[in-house]
Amino acid sequence: MIGRIAAWSIQHRWTAIGGWVALVLVAILCGALASGSDARSLDPGDSGLAQQVIAGQGLDPSRESVLVQPLSADGPGLRDDPAARAAVRDLVDRLRATPGIIDVESPLDRADRVSDDGNSGLVGFALGGPLAQYNAQAKASTAVVEQVAAANPGLRVVQAGDRSLTSTVDQAIKDDMLRSESMSLPITLVILLVVFGSLVAAGIPLLLAGTTVAATFGFLGLIGKVIPVNSATSVMILLIGMAVGIDYTLFYLRREREERAKGASVRDALIISARTSGHAVVVSGLTVMVCVAGLLFTDMDVFRGLTVGAVLVVGLAVLGSITVLPALLSVLGHRVDKGRVPWLGRRRTAAQESRFWSTVASAVVRRPLVWGLTGTVALVVLAVPALGMHLQDPATTDSLPRSVTQVDSAIRMQDAFPGTAAPTRVAIWMQDGSTADTPEVRADIDRLRLLAEADPRLGGPVSLAKVGDVLVARIPLAGKGTDPESMAALEHLRNDVLPQAFGDTVGVRTAVSGKPTAQAYDFAEQLTSRAPAVFLFVLVLALGLLALAFRSVAIPIVSVLLNLLSVGSAYGVVTWVFQGGHGEGLLGFTSYGGVVGWLPLFMFVMLFGLSMDYHIFILSRIRERWLSGADSRSAVVGGIRSSSGVVTSAAVIMTAVFAVFVTLSAIEYKMLGLGMAVAVLIDATVVRGVLLPAALALLGERAWWLPGRSRRGVAAASASQRSPQGRAQAIPTPSAR
Repeated sequence: MIGRIAAWSIQHRWTAIGGWVALVLVAILCGALASGSDARSLDPGDSGLAQQVIAGQGLDPSRESVLVQPLSADGPGLRDDPAARAAVRDLVDRLRATPGIIDVESPLDRADRVSDDGNSGLVGFALGGPLAQYNAQAKASTAVVEQVAAANPGLRVVQAGDRSLTSTVDQAIKDDMLRSESMSLPITLVILLVVFGSLVAAGIPLLLAGTTVAATFGFLGLIGKVIPVNSATSVMILLIGMAVGIDYTLFYLRREREERAKGASVRDALIISARTSGHAVVVSGLTVMVCVAGLLFTDMDVFRGLTVGAVLVVGLAVLGSITVLPALLSVLGHRVDKGRVPWLGRRRTAAQESRFWSTVASAVVRRPLVWGLTGTVALVVLAVPALGMHLQDPATTDSLPRSVTQVDSAIRMQDAFPGTAAPTRVAIWMQDGSTADTPEVRADIDRLRLLAEADPRLGGPVSLAKVGDVLVARIPLAGKGTDPESMAALEHLRNDVLPQAFGDTVGVRTAVSGKPTAQAYDFAEQLTSRAPAVFLFVLVLALGLLALAFRSVAIPIVSVLLNLLSVGSAYGVVTWVFQGGHGEGLLGFTSYGGVVGWLPLFMFVMLFGLSMDYHIFILSRIRERWLSGADSRSAVVGGIRSSSGVVTSAAVIMTAVFAVFVTLSAIEYKMLGLGMAVAVLIDATVVRGVLLPAALALLGERAWWLPGRSRRGVAAASASQRSPQGRAQAIPTPSAR
């Protein structure tokens, strides 16, 4: 089937190339011309319910706080400093005079807005009006704060809150994405030049990967109107698209070069490459897509967009590799080796086999038990720290460096008024849809305020906003926002305080949301409950796909076990570094004592899919030799010798791309980058270079056993599938042994 598609693409090469270009252009136009607002993501659990209730009113109240405190700790505090009080008065007057700014609260009027030590004051306000005007209102409020700060050089006047912190995080993600692109592309190009030794050949993987990612982003612009796609998803799609696009092209182009080096014509080399490497690409792509689809079992909006985007980018990469890639290579012919790099070109364009990995594989198959046990013990030791992994999302102040102005402001605000920078939001509404702004509910809210301000696990100041028929109370929590102290305070608020405050009023309902505490809590609760289904789905489907691809019972089991070892070792390294705080100065982070909650599941799904690229490619080469009559150990050494060069090259590229993420600002991306880079590196060296040949050598002929099928039967079936319409067989059927 794949060979026939490649043959058609070669025969109609300009049609295939034109069709791909048209597809990419249509995708980009779809994204550019798509109108309407993007789909909004809802958090799971109680947080999502509160979001939905508030959003149903057509408004999303955004509240900001401004910290005012003398720069000198030795001088008079806010209560006793006339200049500080005058600055607060000026700030409050300016904010109240700014269009769209409502509910301005002053520390001169409310004692709960002055810190316990009397040194700091907190001015609170809300952005009013429709969402379309929020940006203008946010800019206006920021300008007022900056003007007051400039007029009072002896005071610290800094702002943090819903809008400012969210904007800071979004901007940091965008900056990180641009930085990753600007760093990863040149690094990838240099590595490709070293791998292929020619400018033309090095540009082809980037061309396929770049057009694939561009088309995916275009289609996501349209899909995003229905399914939420956030900025973090875009970073992941870029990462996945570049990885698989380059890998698939590497596998295909390397095989085509090998066949040409053996004397095959360009057309025959491409047909053979399609039937071998193309087949491996399709199986690998399907495995990646199936693994990523497992994220849908979480039933969370944040993973829906990621799943759709990842499946789309991988599917397009597979489509491009079996259609436009053969057409492009047939147009180029031998000119694909043009632009040779001095001292590298001739040796690289010859597609030589790897002597190093051949030597390693030969040593492993001679003593497979010793090598296998050594490699397994090493990976188990790396995985041990994962047993103490503590899942905890970072607060904004933990995620981004303190050099970011808003982060520093939030930290100072947290120190003076714990929980104020990112409080919980309690949505209060009537079950029958009537207004919640009634005397009875107001009395309950007064009781809630008294309970909160007298409770050390909660605190003040408590603010209230009316959003349509819904009331929204903001209650600070103890702790940093995502630590155990904050989570315990959230449970206390939901289970004890709110029922005590509103339990006597008929028809009133409450739900608690808010970043980061409630959102992180509900996210972790649902993720934990759904994770077993994701793991089971990925494992079962991976076993099934590998069994169909290699017609073996043992190969899928060995593959899954090896993947689990590499994933476990990556978990251990991430836990040791980020939770344990090792290498903080080197990697530029400050440990908060946990690992981000979504990372283990995401890494499992992605690594299980992406690592299959190498695994399937190597196994395909080994199986070819076994089917052609080689004994098991010779097939292992020969398959690794012929495939390890391109696998090493692909692994170096992917490791370099992931390593770029370690240099980004957000600690979540640092964790992701290190974990994925370590996993890919281990996977391409210890797992594929040592453990896989050791396992296959120990299994011998049993590795390829399938009930009711002999080697001759498997070889005959494989040869008939790869030789449609009487064409010469790419893999000869061996005689009986």
